Amino acid sequence: MNDTYEDIIRLPHHVSQRHPQMSMADRAAQFSPFAALTGHEDAIKEAARLTEERPLLDESVKWEISERLQLCRANPQLPATLTYFVPDSRKKGGHYAESYGKIRTIIPHERLIIMADGTRIPIDDVISVEIMST
Repeated sequence: MNDTYEDIIRLPHHVSQRHPQMSMADRAAQFSPFAALTGHEDAIKEAARLTEERPLLDESVKWEISERLQLCRANPQLPATLTYFVPDSRKKGGHYAESYGKIRTIIPHERLIIMADGTRIPIDDVISVEIMST
């Protein structure tokens, strides 16, 4: 042992009269791990989350979609399945969704389709319309 501490090594442990002794749990908490990078794990998960790319439709597909929507508008009892692109709110891209049922209304000046169940679909996001037989 280093002889520079010989004069104090056997002295009793000092207990303060002024400050209360810290509990073992509080002492342990001082050395517990903490999240130094709060939100870092969420950011990694978000970056790893995959999105689909918005499809580019050619004019013939757009024309076919328009024709089928007009048919549904003229015959409101025809059920249809609309496949459409839903843009992601946090990053580039999005995902595809489907809505099945009757079209309640089409609002051309808003470029909006409203399904019978209340689903609102922007016309420009529709990538296919399949009309079902009744």
